[in-house]
Amino acid sequence: MKLSQFSSYNLVLLPPMKKEHSRPNILVVNDDGITAPGIKNLIEAVKELGNVVVVAPDGPQSGMGHAITIGKPLRFNKVNLYEGVEMYKCSGTPVDCVKLAVNNIFKGKKPDLCVSGINHGLNDSINVIYSGTMSAAVEGAIEGIPSIGFSLDDFSEEADFSHCLKYVKTIAQQVLDNGLPQATLLNVNFPRGAGIRGIKICRQANAKWTEEFDERMDPHGRPYYWLSGVFENNDKGEDTDVWALEHKYVSVVPVQFDLTAHHAIPVLNSWTFND
Repeated sequence: MKLSQFSSYNLVLLPPMKKEHSRPNILVVNDDGITAPGIKNLIEAVKELGNVVVVAPDGPQSGMGHAITIGKPLRFNKVNLYEGVEMYKCSGTPVDCVKLAVNNIFKGKKPDLCVSGINHGLNDSINVIYSGTMSAAVEGAIEGIPSIGFSLDDFSEEADFSHCLKYVKTIAQQVLDNGLPQATLLNVNFPRGAGIRGIKICRQANAKWTEEFDERMDPHGRPYYWLSGVFENNDKGEDTDVWALEHKYVSVVPVQFDLTAHHAIPVLNSWTFND
C-alpha cells in the first residue's frame, strides 16, 4: 500500500510546507537521549533529504509521554557529535526539545519535517500513549509540522537498524512530497531483523499492558516497587499494527491528537442534565 493513499481519507490534506530555501529543514528528536544509536541511524537516514537539526534529551526519557518541564529551568547546549550536523542536547523531555527547537532555534520558522526516534522498542498499539518518542512527534504535529515517529522492535544498545533505513528515507520523502492530512502524524514501527515484506497502512491494535509490580524491601525495611507486565492483544484483526509487525511488515498508523470521542457525542446529547 502506498503512503499516497492517505489522500483517500475524508480529511483536509495539509500540504507540504512552502520552502524559501533549496533544501527542507528537518528537525530530529528522540526520547532515548542524544547519544543513543537509534538517533544516529535516523540522522543517517534523513540527512540526504534536507538540512538536519537535532535537539534531543541529554539522557534517556523513555515513557515520559507528553510531559513538559514547568517547575525548573530548562537548559540546552550545542554539541558536536556528528560531523556536519547541527546538534543540541536538552535537559528536558522530548516534548520540551520540540518546543525549544521551534521557539529558540528555528525562531518561529517551522521546520518542514519533524522525525522522532528511532526508538529502541516498539510503540505499537497502546504504547503510543506512553511514548516519549511519539509525544515528540505529536508536539511537532500540534505545531503544524508534518511529523513521524519511528520505532524498532529491539531494546538492545547493539540493535541493528540497518534494515530500517531505506524505509525511513522512503516514508520521510513521501511526507515531504505529499504532506499529511491535517492534524495527523505517522506512527511507524519496524520488526526486528532482515526479511521485511513491505509497508502496511494499519490501525492501532486494541491491546494493553496488564501491569505487575514487583515488591522489594530496601535496607531500612521500606517497600519499593519495580513495574513489569504482560502485553495482551485480544484484537485478532489483520489490519492492525500488531498483526503487521508479527508478519514482518513495517506498520504505518496515522495518528491524531484530537482525543474527542466523536461517536459518543450523540449518546451524551441524549442524556438529561439537571441545571
